[in-house]
Amino acid sequence: MKTIWVVQHTEAEYLGLMEDHFEGRNLRFRYLRPFAAGGTIPDTPGASDGLILLGGGPYGIVSGHILPSLGPELRLARAFLGAGLPVVGFGLGALILLSAGGGGAEEAPLRFDVVETTISGWDDAAPQHMPLAVYGRDAPFLGPDMTSVATGPGGETLGFTVGANSFGLLGNPGMKSGMAEDLIMEFAETPADTLTGLEQLAAAQVGIAEALQPFMVALIRHTGWM
Repeated sequence: MKTIWVVQHTEAEYLGLMEDHFEGRNLRFRYLRPFAAGGTIPDTPGASDGLILLGGGPYGIVSGHILPSLGPELRLARAFLGAGLPVVGFGLGALILLSAGGGGAEEAPLRFDVVETTISGWDDAAPQHMPLAVYGRDAPFLGPDMTSVATGPGGETLGFTVGANSFGLLGNPGMKSGMAEDLIMEFAETPADTLTGLEQLAAAQVGIAEALQPFMVALIRHTGWM
């Protein structure tokens, strides 16, 4: 059985709907919580078969309140990439993956909305369109060996590949309404017009669940976890 490390940055955000898809494929995931008392980030991949970096609410990597564990996470992500092991980033985690892989981020305000996302040039199993809940700040710029494979309505990059087996997405494809509500309550800093964001997310829950099935097929095939 393969084991995937999942770095969680807040109490509120976790894999969400993705948990069932990993469990259904007999893929074990282990949460690492550096924000908790005694929580640490390993220095090396150890026996892990891959790394997932989750979102972080209002935390940023170049603006706002900088993620406290950013340095150790960058080193760990680089260790995975250097070992040829897959790294997957969602939300803030996608920006960490970008920075570890030679790209980066630029300042952008905290946002929370549901974006209709177009996927192309990635995997035949992936949905062509999917609603994506985006909760975070800062914007990506791609580096070498990175390809944009998911875009928003204005053509902005929302998803990308890094090398042969790593992937980033600027939102959580398995987000539940309750997760967003908890994020809003967990932090003093919140995005503008959170009510509209929550209404969008509630209306998109069925579409998110439907799109997640083919998305997870594509993701697991891309990472080689099955």
